[in-house]
Amino acid sequence: MVEYKKKKVRKKEKITKASSALENSRIKKEKVPKKKQKYASFWTSIIPLNKDDKIKLGLVQEVFEHEELKALKYLLKTHKARFEQADFDTNRGFLQDPKYLSLACNVIDEEIKKKVGELNQKLVGHEKEKVFENFAHTAEEKILGLIAPNIIGMEEVKKAGLYQLFAREKVHILLLGDPATGKTDILRSISELTPISSFGLGSGASKAGLTLTVSGKEVVKGLLPLADKGVACIDELNLLRNVDRAGLLNAMEKGFVTYDKANTHVKLDANVNVFASANPEGDRFVGKTTSILKKQVPFDSALLSRFHLVFLIRKPSTEEFLKITDKIIKGEKAGVHENDTQFVKEYVGYALKKNVAFDKELSPLIQGFIEDVKKDENQFLVEISPRIVIGIMNMAKAAARMRLKEKVEREDIIKALKIFNSALYIKKDEKEK
Repeated sequence: MVEYKKKKVRKKEKITKASSALENSRIKKEKVPKKKQKYASFWTSIIPLNKDDKIKLGLVQEVFEHEELKALKYLLKTHKARFEQADFDTNRGFLQDPKYLSLACNVIDEEIKKKVGELNQKLVGHEKEKVFENFAHTAEEKILGLIAPNIIGMEEVKKAGLYQLFAREKVHILLLGDPATGKTDILRSISELTPISSFGLGSGASKAGLTLTVSGKEVVKGLLPLADKGVACIDELNLLRNVDRAGLLNAMEKGFVTYDKANTHVKLDANVNVFASANPEGDRFVGKTTSILKKQVPFDSALLSRFHLVFLIRKPSTEEFLKITDKIIKGEKAGVHENDTQFVKEYVGYALKKNVAFDKELSPLIQGFIEDVKKDENQFLVEISPRIVIGIMNMAKAAARMRLKEKVEREDIIKALKIFNSALYIKKDEKEK
């Protein structure tokens, strides 16, 4: 009798376990499909998209993977997400079409918001890319118009700054000349159009100067490391402190600055392109011949030779001054729309990701130019060295990158050569007395 009861209990336990296993199996089967079909179901599959969403989805469907597209359709059909029209909101006429598609979330569910955010990031990236590709055709003209628009003349100087925005390789530029000629305005414009930049005086805006300093455990960055992977715009470089000189040379050549004092050793990346201005000795250039002008240059050859381009800036001619006067009288003052500047920053950041190859078949253009200018070397403030050749190649790459090209073309070389020609010749056909 006791044995019979034990058998009955064991049988009951088996039935209970079997029933429990069956229930667990049923629960698992129910949970898996729910997880897999979070953004899809039979009901949502038969619900049609509204006409507007269908059109927009058709325009962007190549952006998404298969599962992402299913998720987006579900979110649109269930009204958890919606398409919106975003706008760069630039000045009228600056962009052919400043509008692009984006996604917005309609619910407060954090998981849904996260998913919509991920899809939106991918969509917006693709949509902005289309705007950038269209802008590339007019990029030079449009961006050039934002560089010191109130300064008349100095077109080649502005173009040099423009191409430097797109230079991943080393391109260092120096504007050497009289005060009150617009040098600072050009520098400031370049700093405002660059995604990563710094702007300040050659003496440094703080105790850190151009390089860095250490205060206790705090490392204070100067203008050069602050602009790492960007452009360091340095006004009045003739105010350069001796303590910063070696650091500037290091940054321009090797891409870093160091601090070594009292057992403290710090090394910071400062991979920058330098765009600097400087006044001559005595604050203003006197004379016209190269030999006299050279004596007024405030830097030794070691620093001067680090610059790929050195422009001599003089007071405007009578004709240019009359144009400036006329503009002032008429009250014309070109303004720069803040959103135009912001768009250019994004465009420059996008372009800088592109690798640009140099076509060696174009080398004879550079070789011919160097051969010609080498004959006139005694007329220049700087020597014709291999650094000039590197500068031409790097600027040609930058000009191609500005147009979102992957290879340097003939027109890019021609643009670079015109700029170098303008910088080298103080005054064409001028003979030293």
